[in-house]
This record gives sequence, C-alpha cells and structure tokens, in this order.
Amino acid sequence: MLKKRIIICLDVKDGRTTKGVKFKDNKDIGDPVDMAAEYYRQGVDELVFYDIMASARGKKPILDLIARVASQVFIPFCVGGGIATLDDIRQIILAGAEKVSLNSQAVKKPELITEGARVFGNQCIVLGMDAAKDDSMPSGYRVYINGGRVATDLDAREWAQKAVRLGAGEIVLNSIDADGTRDGYELKLTRLISDAVEVPVIASGGGGTPQHLADVLQDGRADAALIASMVHSGDYTVQGIKQELAAKGVPVRL
Repeated sequence: MLKKRIIICLDVKDGRTTKGVKFKDNKDIGDPVDMAAEYYRQGVDELVFYDIMASARGKKPILDLIARVASQVFIPFCVGGGIATLDDIRQIILAGAEKVSLNSQAVKKPELITEGARVFGNQCIVLGMDAAKDDSMPSGYRVYINGGRVATDLDAREWAQKAVRLGAGEIVLNSIDADGTRDGYELKLTRLISDAVEVPVIASGGGGTPQHLADVLQDGRADAALIASMVHSGDYTVQGIKQELAAKGVPVRL
C-alpha cells in the first residue's frame, strides 16, 4: 500500500514565513530557512514553499532564498509563486527544488503546464488550485487566482481534469473556505477532485488536528495532506502527527 504523505507549507511574503486565515490577516511567523530545517529534522515527507505575493505583484521567485531552503532539506521540495516562463521553472529547479507549483499562471497560460511537463517531466509540474464553494458552477466549486483574490470562470473539477490532460503530474487542492481555519479539510471538494483525476491529489486548507488528516486521507481519498498552522503554532510535531495517524490505520512513513 502506498504511504500517505505529510507535507508542510511555508507561505512566504517578502522573504519571511507568514500565515493568515482565508488568505487574509497574514502575520510574520519566522525565517523559512530555519523552519524548513526544523521540519526536515522532525521527519516531514515534503515541503512546499509559496511566494504568496509574487504573482499578484508580477515578481519572480526569490532564487537565493529557494537555494538556502533547498540546502537544508533532503526531501522533495516544491516551489510556487511568480512562475511565468519555462526559464523560471528551469531556474527554480537549478536552485534545488524538485517540483514547481503553477497556479495563477497555469490559468493565464495553460501551455506552460504542457511545456514544463515536456521539458522537465510530469512529475515536476504541480497544479496549484484554489477553489471555493459556488453553487452556480457545475461541480459546485469555482477556481480563484492571485492568492484567492480573483474569481475565474473555471469550474474546479473541469479545470483539474484539463490540467492533468495538459501534463500536470500532481494537484495541490486548496479550499479557500477552509484555509487557515483549522476546522478540518473540505472533504467533499477533496473527494470530488480525487475521484476526477488519475494523478495524486494533495489536500490543503483546514488541517488542525491529526483526526482532520485521517479524515481527508481516508474519507477524502487524498494522497497527501498539506499542513501549516497546526505545526507553525507549535501545537503538534510531524512525528507526533504521524504516530497518531499510524494508530488510526493510516499508512505513513515513521
């Protein structure tokens, strides 16, 4: 049986790790290099680093910061934010990341998914998708871009399926409604996308307790769970979460 992955997200703004609720009221919570090193020591399976303002400001990824984080961790490391060209992808991989997450730019330039997959392989291209409930959409969920600030005309399920056809090898699915709340993942949304595509789906938004992770990895059918607030707060450690998941019958790497 494939092991379920625990992935920690570092949202970065102006070179510092930040955390908000539903994409608002972000607070500085530390240095991303130090935090990455600590989570690697705790046994996290992967790290995701998002420059949350890069796309909105039209800025490029911070390559020196990416390289410093990569030097501290020897696990898969994914970078998102401000990636607009094939050369941006190349520079990030050369800086030490294994994967790139395309979110706003994937919507604006879908061909970037295909080009990236062709040059670097599907396993390098992750679709980042921010979705929120909207009963006017076929699946009941609408896709948003620019850090959840701009609504698109895209239906979440249809966009996920199209992105996979274009070459995305994985999807990080973030529920805007649940983001940062620590009230649990959006299980209906996660199941919807997990059942619609053949690639791994990483659930994001709402993780607050190990039970929430167990729910989304089992009932939500996610391949991995992305967490932030519950470990950034110091309430839980990676090892502690994994031990609780294992006790609940979730296959994880201990």
